[in-house]
Parts: sequence; C-alpha cells; structure tokens
Amino acid sequence: MVESISVLGSTGSVGKQTLAAAERLNIPVKAISGNKNIALLEEQARKFRPEFVCVFDGEEAKKLRIALGDTDIKVGSGLSALTDCACAFAACVVTAVSGSVGLIPTLAAIDEGKRIALANKETLVCGGEIVMRRAKEKGAQIVPVDSEHSAIFQCLEAQGSKRALRRILLTGSGGPFRGKKREETRNATPAMAVAHPNWSMGAKISVDSATMMNKGLEFIEAMHLFDITPDEIKVIIHPESIIHSMVEYTDGCVLAQLGIPDMSLPIQYALTYPERAEAPYHAPDFTALGKLTFLEPELKETPCLALAMDCARRGGTAAAVMSAANEEAVALFLKEKLCFGAISDIVSDAVGILAEIGTPTLEALQDADEAARRFVEERFQNY
Repeated sequence: MVESISVLGSTGSVGKQTLAAAERLNIPVKAISGNKNIALLEEQARKFRPEFVCVFDGEEAKKLRIALGDTDIKVGSGLSALTDCACAFAACVVTAVSGSVGLIPTLAAIDEGKRIALANKETLVCGGEIVMRRAKEKGAQIVPVDSEHSAIFQCLEAQGSKRALRRILLTGSGGPFRGKKREETRNATPAMAVAHPNWSMGAKISVDSATMMNKGLEFIEAMHLFDITPDEIKVIIHPESIIHSMVEYTDGCVLAQLGIPDMSLPIQYALTYPERAEAPYHAPDFTALGKLTFLEPELKETPCLALAMDCARRGGTAAAVMSAANEEAVALFLKEKLCFGAISDIVSDAVGILAEIGTPTLEALQDADEAARRFVEERFQNY
C-alpha cells in the first residue's frame, strides 16, 4: 500500500472516489488539485488537510487562498503548481485530471521516481512512447486506474509474465447508443450522451463513451502501457460491464478480471498494489446476471473508435492531434455549440490535415496539441 498520495483532479469523479478510498484506507493526502470548483476544493482541503492545493485557474486560486487563510495550507496555480502537486509532496500521484494537461506533471513525477496511479489516459495517448521510456529509465512504476487497464494489469500479474501473451481483449459496454445507427444519434443532446447505462462518470468521458472515442483512447493507452502492437489488441463489446478485460495466451487460455462496474475497485487496487484490502463491495451475483454477452464493435457506426485504431497504427502526432481535437469538440458539444454527429467529423478532419508521421519530440507533440485546438476553434463555425 502506498504511504501517501497527491491527487491531480480531486474534484472530478475519479478524484472524489480516490479521496474516499484514501479515507477508507487511512492513506494521508498530501496535495490536491482542481480547476475552478473552489467550493469543493475548500471542502476537501479542510477535510483532508493536504500541505498544498493547486487551482489551475489563477483567478480562482486567489479566491481559495483567501478562503483558506485561516489554515497553513499553501495554494498555487497554473501548470507549474500542478507539476509541484504531482512530484513534490507524496510517494504516489493519482493523475485524475482530464485531457492532455496531465502529460507534463506525469513526466515530472516520473523523473522523481514516484508511483503513478494513472487515470489520465490522454497522457499515454499523446506521449505514450516518451512516457513509458522515461518511466523505464527512472524506475517509476505506473499502475493503471482505468478499469480495463487495471483488469489487463491484474491478468498479466497473475501470469507473472507477458511472454506467452497472444493478444489483449479490451472490453467496452458500447455506451448509451449501442446498436444505433449514426443517423439516429447525429442530433443527440448532451443529456442523452452522458446517460451511460452502467457507469457513473464525468461529462467528458461520458460523451467519449457515447462516441466510442473512449474505447479508442483506451486502445492506444493499452498499446503503450503493455508494450504491444495494435494487432495484439481486440475490442469486444460487453454490455453488462462485468468482465473488465481479458488476456489471451498462446496456448488458447484466457484470463479475465471480473467485478461490478464501479471505479472504486480499480482505484483502490492502484493504491494498495501489490496487496489487496477489504472493500465495502461484493463480487457480481452471477445467478442474477444469468448471462454475459459479447459482440463485435460496429466500426462503421462508431467512426471515433475506427479513427483511434487507425491513429494507433499511424503513429507520429496522429493520436495527439486526435485527442486534442476531440477534447475541444466535446467541450463545444457540451455547450450545445456543436451537434453530436459533428464530433467525429471535425476530429477526423483535424487528423487528416494536421497529423505528421515519424517519431515526434515532446515539443512536437505539444505543438500538434495546440494546432488541433486552433483547428477545431476555427472550423466549428461551419457545423
């Protein structure tokens, strides 16, 4: 079990569940971060008494500094403070921020040899080769928090080696629009898109689940995290969300990790690994379930998933462009400035125009990220 944690993105869904797990496990919380929700940040700061709080938005940080003036808790702002939050206070950093903003703090924590409980998939989507190479060089341990990657991690740990691995079977529920045609969902509202049938998640990841971009991001993340090729990953639609992913070995045997669809379980395992701790949950009731269903993904109806799989094979800056463009497009959709069906169109256009091949530097990836965001901002007026 880790000795202490910092939580990047403590006001989000995963961040709040991480703090709950830390409280249950008596793990000290040394630093937390958020963006603009200073009311919740103040509440969390007073409850967990961290040494440091980062508010990414500078103006909101000033307000929190005043609000916490009766305490000895330090408040910082911006990317530098987020980086400090990641690497200066605790033995383990939980990266639960949303988007590519998690990349630089994660790299800084790796340089300090911290354990990374990775919940920010965009970190590996954008800079997977750089991150994993740096982690190996620095001896930093990355333990996945996403339920699918935690499942794969646990299956590989059970085997003790991935030398006999044939492929990873990456499961996904299919989201709220599973089985529907693109034409049926083109004008879906944000309320419809975030209504996930199995999981309780934040708005952005819920929309990504509806477009199946989330599964595409997980496809790329798995490729980097487990050092495998795209051809060694198969996506399977599993509506019940009980099997969180599987590993197939060369002898035809398959190991699967099963559990109820609740992020508290992989979060806790990332904090207690290699041990397991008691939790207020029970295993699935298989007799009540009756059956488990598995389907092939319909790539023609889920162009975001198809695009992500293509970006995984293209390499270069393709995934970074795709991820950044998707962040901006989803933000516009949630503000009801872009229709649901246009998300995949505009992200695909960004990749087609901006993506470059080769082995990019960190600076090139950051440039690609910025260019993709500008592209969406300029292009969305046409939709």
